[in-house]
Amino acid sequence: MTEQRTTEHRTTGEPAAGELPAGRQFTRRRLLGTAGAAGAAGLVVGGAGGAFGAATLRDEPAALASVGATGVPFRDGAHQAGITTPQQARGHLVAFDLTAGQTRKSVAALLRRWSATAEQLIGGRLETGDDQIAHDAGPNSLTVTFGFGGSLFPKTGLEALAPQALAPLPPFSADALDPARSNGDLWVQIGSDDPLVAFHALRVLQKAAGDTARVRWQMNGFNRTPGATPRPMTSRNLMGQVDGTNNPQPTDPDFDARIFVPAGGTARSPQWMAGGSYAVVRRIRMLLDSWDHLSVERQEKVIGRRKSDGSPLSGGTETTPVDLDKRDAQGAPAIAGDAHIRVAAPASNGGAAMLRRPFSYHDGIGSDGAPDAGLLFVCWQADPQRGFVPVQRKLDRGDGLSRFLRHESSALFAVPGAPGPGEYVGQRLLES
Repeated sequence: MTEQRTTEHRTTGEPAAGELPAGRQFTRRRLLGTAGAAGAAGLVVGGAGGAFGAATLRDEPAALASVGATGVPFRDGAHQAGITTPQQARGHLVAFDLTAGQTRKSVAALLRRWSATAEQLIGGRLETGDDQIAHDAGPNSLTVTFGFGGSLFPKTGLEALAPQALAPLPPFSADALDPARSNGDLWVQIGSDDPLVAFHALRVLQKAAGDTARVRWQMNGFNRTPGATPRPMTSRNLMGQVDGTNNPQPTDPDFDARIFVPAGGTARSPQWMAGGSYAVVRRIRMLLDSWDHLSVERQEKVIGRRKSDGSPLSGGTETTPVDLDKRDAQGAPAIAGDAHIRVAAPASNGGAAMLRRPFSYHDGIGSDGAPDAGLLFVCWQADPQRGFVPVQRKLDRGDGLSRFLRHESSALFAVPGAPGPGEYVGQRLLES
């Protein structure tokens, strides 16, 4: 894991804590469901009593809560949605492999179907193949993002157009990778604030693949539900740590240069990738039983931040820049030499940076009683050889947190820019 700052700003018109929107009334059928979206309806810890006291039980339907009403356009300007979109509560990561005999033409037909289907799903107007799983739901911040693996290019005769930046990631000493859950020809990332909406999109897109592609692997993840805290806050991971404080922000002057391929392409990324980005996907299991045996003080030293509020051990609040030169009262470094935030810091990696947008996962309890849980790590950058790779090499060699992590799968995908009006995702590659 590396540090990130998760942006949860949503222009949803949410009421203040403890308040109900004017005229909001609840039916008996929907009262519990609405209370589950506490932040969206104003029913939060400390304000629930007054809110329930003001609610009237009626048989009239209530309007969608703000979480359900939040929509994200299929195109985020020059980029696909799902990269800088605020993290959603539910995610599916799915890799597909082409079936035997597929061609560039059949892959183009698949991407045309997928793009049209995704746009219809996001707009709430699916025209064909709808099983009505999410028929009565709002958009719930649904996004669908498509990418291409390095193995796609030789299978479709497009080797000459494969980006140099898509070269296989180097091995790392801490890797314990499962090949069956790594790589893939095509990749789909689905995010939504409602699990049913996310599953619906997954189901429809999987059926739309038809005989062209088969699922290679699928991973399901989750994040904190928007509105679960009284104000937007940085998420916590399954270790209980505030996780995401130092992510690059879209307001940073060099954000686009670090995250997206520039217009015109580069020597390492052809023109068809302009406006796109590269996604590194890693399934990182957290050895939670070992971690939980550490004292809170020891956990904080491993990370370099206070567990309570995410503030750096060098002092200040969560957003205070980390002072790597700060000394404690005994003259020792306030941030230990192998602390995660020191090893992952851009200053320790020649300025290398990436946009982390992960999901947590929990796939059950093993026979030994240990949870199979951790992080579905997804990071975005204009060139993984200048973003992910140098940082992971440094972490691989000297991160104190690595003793409590196991990297179990890995993949890299080229995610092209958003299609223009009337285009489908990847058209500039597949019809070049």
